[in-house]
Amino acid sequence: MLDNLSNRLATRLNELRQSRDWSLDHLSQASGVSRATLSRMERGDVSPTAETLGRLCAAYGLPMSRLLMMVEDSFDPKIPFERQPEWRDPETGFTRRSVSPPATGLSGEVLEGHLPPGATISYETPPRPGQEHHLILLDGALTLTVDGTAHALNAGDCLRYHLAGPTRFETGPARGARYLLVLI
Repeated sequence: MLDNLSNRLATRLNELRQSRDWSLDHLSQASGVSRATLSRMERGDVSPTAETLGRLCAAYGLPMSRLLMMVEDSFDPKIPFERQPEWRDPETGFTRRSVSPPATGLSGEVLEGHLPPGATISYETPPRPGQEHHLILLDGALTLTVDGTAHALNAGDCLRYHLAGPTRFETGPARGARYLLVLI
């Protein structure tokens, strides 16, 4: 059984598709995610992976944080740690915490990511091309490939970039990575 956030996400994914009057087949073609998987996600039978959410967000033309904001609690200027929503990728073990969830009228947000050792997450298409990112590696080691250029990051390093093409987050077999990602 999926948790409450995952169930709300399933409902929201169905609402997004329905609001565009798209069939499962149309969304499958636009996202590259199989029709069967889309159906199972919308029914809440399975939780989507980070890569799958990335593909869906690209098809819908919205950042993943905006999609997740649609299923999280409403805006509050102070977000205590225990109320910062966290999502876990069931396939890779990647966790993503919305430190400062997006809010109407505010453009920046901060996410905290934890990628376990030996994990890889690839996003073929940016959900919002041109968005400015600042990734600050807090702990561990991470190779972040942006538009075909690999950047080896260690604790304390910061990589600034505009999201334009594919990205790939990869950790080695011995060390995971914990980072902050600032979206502007």
